Amino acid sequence: MHITIRQLQVFEAVARHLSYTRAAEELHLTQPAVSMQIKQMESSIGLPMFEQIGKKIYLTQAGDAMLVHARTIMRHLEAAAEEMNDLRGEDSGRLRVAIASTVNYFATRLLADFSRKNPAVEISLDVTNRESLLSRLEANLPDLALMGKPPAELDLVSESFMDNPLIVIAPPDHPLATKRQISLVDLSTEHFVVREPGSGTRVAMERFFADQEFSYQKSMELMGNEAVKQGVEAGLGLAVVSTHTVEQELTLKRLVKLDVAGMPIMRRWYVAFRKGKRLSPTAEAFRRFVLEAGTRGSDAGR
Repeated sequence: MHITIRQLQVFEAVARHLSYTRAAEELHLTQPAVSMQIKQMESSIGLPMFEQIGKKIYLTQAGDAMLVHARTIMRHLEAAAEEMNDLRGEDSGRLRVAIASTVNYFATRLLADFSRKNPAVEISLDVTNRESLLSRLEANLPDLALMGKPPAELDLVSESFMDNPLIVIAPPDHPLATKRQISLVDLSTEHFVVREPGSGTRVAMERFFADQEFSYQKSMELMGNEAVKQGVEAGLGLAVVSTHTVEQELTLKRLVKLDVAGMPIMRRWYVAFRKGKRLSPTAEAFRRFVLEAGTRGSDAGR
């Protein structure tokens, strides 16, 4: 069975009006053109859609059944047209963003600001660690990702937009809390609470310590930034974290930043997507929004 969309449109109009003439007027066609479309449709299906009794036409049983399908198809086509119209505009459509868990501390504010300016956009947010995030990017699942520096071997387009300093934190009553220019030698007897394998923060910390030929002592491995912060507050050890994750705790003096020589470890946040991916206008608008927000933050910090 081969039926064109035009034939379905003509059939639905005739079925609704039960009149070839009124259907022709609505569709701006001649009556013979309407009749031809219906005949071609009936020929393709192998059953009559209409029957004429006296001067009136009626739907046949096949016509009744086909009308249900025709209207369903027309609704799907209308929904598809609306979605395509949304995707052509920046202020509507869908946006799928994946973020590294550490980014979550400021990314939610970015998304809230973007959502206020673009209230029609439907946003899906996926928060995960770096290893899982890279897998999602490789599978081309998110439109955009906010993360630490992507590995060179992954085929991505990435742009940095904000500093990500990594610092050492401790409880306020720690003996080193008031000391200045703490050396790594001073930390050799300290234990560290660390993030799970696959965490970008842990990778950066271990790379920095390895470059300094410093072997740290691990007291506990915890999943997620919140668990690490709570572990440090409880006295389980020191930790290396992003400044963005402890802004509140430092302000409330629940944690302190240690003045360690050679730190902070300076990293950057990046907005990234798969190379070759065609960003929708909505995704492109968010990419620009993130880069502009990063520039505003950098200017404010000067």
